[in-house]
Amino acid sequence: MTTFNISTLGCKVNTYDTSLLEKQLLNNGFLQDVELKAKVHIINSCAVTEKSSLETHKVVKKIKSKNPQTVVVVTGCVAQVDVNRLKTLTGADLIIGNSHKENFHKIVLDYIDGKNSERIYHSNIFHKMELSEGGGIESSHTRSFLKIQDGCNQFCTFCIIPFARGKSRSLPVKHLITRVNELHLKGFQEVVLTGVHCGDYDDEGVNFSNLVEKILNSTTIPRVRLSSLEPIEVDEKLWQLFKENPRLCKHIHVSLQSANSKVLKDMKRKYGQGEIKEFFKKFQTFMPSGFIGMDVIVGFPGETEEEFMDTYEFLAQVDLSKIHVFPYSIRPGTLAAKRSDHLKENIIQSRAKKLRSLSRQKNFEAAQRQIGQIKNILVLDKPSYGAQALSSDYWPVRFQKGTDYLKGNGLPFEVQITGLNVSQSGDYLLEGAL
Repeated sequence: MTTFNISTLGCKVNTYDTSLLEKQLLNNGFLQDVELKAKVHIINSCAVTEKSSLETHKVVKKIKSKNPQTVVVVTGCVAQVDVNRLKTLTGADLIIGNSHKENFHKIVLDYIDGKNSERIYHSNIFHKMELSEGGGIESSHTRSFLKIQDGCNQFCTFCIIPFARGKSRSLPVKHLITRVNELHLKGFQEVVLTGVHCGDYDDEGVNFSNLVEKILNSTTIPRVRLSSLEPIEVDEKLWQLFKENPRLCKHIHVSLQSANSKVLKDMKRKYGQGEIKEFFKKFQTFMPSGFIGMDVIVGFPGETEEEFMDTYEFLAQVDLSKIHVFPYSIRPGTLAAKRSDHLKENIIQSRAKKLRSLSRQKNFEAAQRQIGQIKNILVLDKPSYGAQALSSDYWPVRFQKGTDYLKGNGLPFEVQITGLNVSQSGDYLLEGAL
């Protein structure tokens, strides 16, 4: 048998796609093995930033240096959008773009068996309309990601992902409901609905909030969590579901990017500060104690100090739980990369430092408000940055005893929050007592 190992870089969608690749390979005679002994090492790559793309190059070199005999296969978004740079990389034996993932196992086998010496498999991603079903983490976990949608039609000026993933397309509602039930039967207690642009979900007129409602009504899995959404994509139905259904995790991650209307327009986002204000009002009305995280890009080309401070001061005034700060970096192939008003690196890093400081302050304040509360928590398969469990509202939790027994039980349970601490990642985690 041909042994393989997969390294997954990037987002939750890639995690889902990796599980599909694993299934495809295992169903066709491959055998998983430890990283350094595997005959084939696959890198499911991320291209969201230039730094992400370069990380793939580093991983290829590292694997080849430790095991020169292994066949290194690069797939994922870098293999789709950076193929011209990737093909000059010594060590990348086989390059398979997202456009060819459906035939992945056959391409790899034919290459290993010497039936085909072609090295690069790549075609126009916008011609790809199929969307593979059946992914999600299969074993040894209590939570699973479920991809509901792939691709994006928005073409934000800083983003390469539409060129890596293609047009927006959605999996059928019936399949997703069946898949959630299957995952629950296998012991999973939480499903995370994920996609490249979840808010763009559409299955014959069923939009994202309709899908969430149908999953809640047609399954019994204890926890349903949503991944990233834009502020204008949380409609009245979804707000009501957050308020009324305890199985829908009180956690929103917002793809905000900025709170300044001018910068948002330059990014080609479809909302401004007015819509963001309305979003926060709704949040306070429908789930004021929920966890709200967000992505914010600082140092976008042309962003003035006043525009940055507009974002900073807006976020300083609202209740939030965490800010994921992304210093802008040039991503070749995007419209923003062609601009002539890029900021100096020291300015970008200074703004990132300032916003990260605000995030730590907000994270601390939000964590303090959790002390004394009763939390529904789920033990993780592996402790993460010191946390043994994850609360329904997305707080990392550490508790004093019963880990082995409760992990074997596999069900969510309740703890009282008695204090807080700093995790290995620098964020705050909660201390709980049974």
